[in-house]
Amino acid sequence: MFTEQRTNATTNRLAATALALVMAVSLAGCARDRMTTGSISRSTPGNVASMSAPQLNQAADSLGKAYARNSKDKDTALRYASVLQMNGRVDQSLAVMRKAAIDHPKDRGVLAAYGKALAAAGELKPALEAIRRAQTPEYPDWRLLSAEGAILDQLGDKDSARALYRKALDLQPNESSILSNLGMSYLLEGDLKSAEAYMRQAAQAPGADSRVRQNLALVVGLQGRFEEAERLARQELSPDKAEANVAYLRSMLAQQNAWSQISEDKKKRN
Repeated sequence: MFTEQRTNATTNRLAATALALVMAVSLAGCARDRMTTGSISRSTPGNVASMSAPQLNQAADSLGKAYARNSKDKDTALRYASVLQMNGRVDQSLAVMRKAAIDHPKDRGVLAAYGKALAAAGELKPALEAIRRAQTPEYPDWRLLSAEGAILDQLGDKDSARALYRKALDLQPNESSILSNLGMSYLLEGDLKSAEAYMRQAAQAPGADSRVRQNLALVVGLQGRFEEAERLARQELSPDKAEANVAYLRSMLAQQNAWSQISEDKKKRN
């Protein structure tokens, strides 16, 4: 039988991995006043999340050269860090944003992106501090409220996290990224039915992207509905991106036995 500590560790490991996908959605628009969400450069349009691996590599190479020429250019640093993070180069992305935060210590967009990079690297408490520094209480940004909630969820403070999600929804009703983060909060708790309900709302909301649907697929698959989960993972994507999503889904669902054990263990403790 799992101990309480082992149960929580398994739950957090599975759900926090998926939560990272949605945090990218939550923070993507924080600097929207100066750059288009997901943009790479004026000569490289398109959404980062929809790029193939070769496209991400090409964008990283191009932006890396621009960054080397002028590392203090804020927009270049933000774009470069975003591409590096989507390409799995988390430590390098954090290094870029750490320097940007030093160069632009009062810029909300930079601080928000720095918080995202810290959270992706697992440095949750510094990430929380950066997000809170970026927020302005007199004119709160719903994206930052949602991002703060996602970090608090990973720190185990689900009640505070959900209160922030609901404040964010008051400011931006029916926003897919907030609803998806709320669903992830219930996934972290092991409440898969509630998680699915919020994930379905998120997937049907305007602006929902493939990462939101991918997390819905994960929640559905964790309840044993594997064929439905794979259909969701393939929706509205190019064949190569669809296969990548399905591969991710299968890797997560390979731990299904752990989730079953968690459920059984909870029943025995109640």
